[in-house]
Amino acid sequence: MKLARIDIDSDSLASPSPEVEHERQVAMFDLIEKNSFKPEGGSAEKYDLRLAYEDGRLVFDVSGEGYAKKIMLSFTPLKPIMKDYAMICESYYEALKNATVGQIESIDMGRRGIHNDGAELLTERLAGKIEIDHETARRLFTLIHALHLRG
Repeated sequence: MKLARIDIDSDSLASPSPEVEHERQVAMFDLIEKNSFKPEGGSAEKYDLRLAYEDGRLVFDVSGEGYAKKIMLSFTPLKPIMKDYAMICESYYEALKNATVGQIESIDMGRRGIHNDGAELLTERLAGKIEIDHETARRLFTLIHALHLRG
């Protein structure tokens, strides 16, 4: 079971800069390219996902053959890790300009660690609602982070 299509509710998000829009598109492409996505109670082979924000919650509007369900998650538990991830990504991109290879590798290890923490938190928050593997959780975290960017 997998995601076949992802749509973003642009009305519920701030208008992105061209760079942020590019990040969103790349994140969606990567997620569609390879994922494992099984909504609770769903038996379809492929699902469509529409992501939105409503009242401080992240909305997963999932549909597939014989299946339609809206899952809402509070964004509050994700905020601290999104902030940490944004800060370390900024440090990483800054380091690429003039840091040593060792410094860049250290920052990148931290970035990957926070990314994994975010993926694990997302998996926990979706438990009992949508079953995803670790790599799908990482890709989904990347997309949610890109949606969170205002640019």
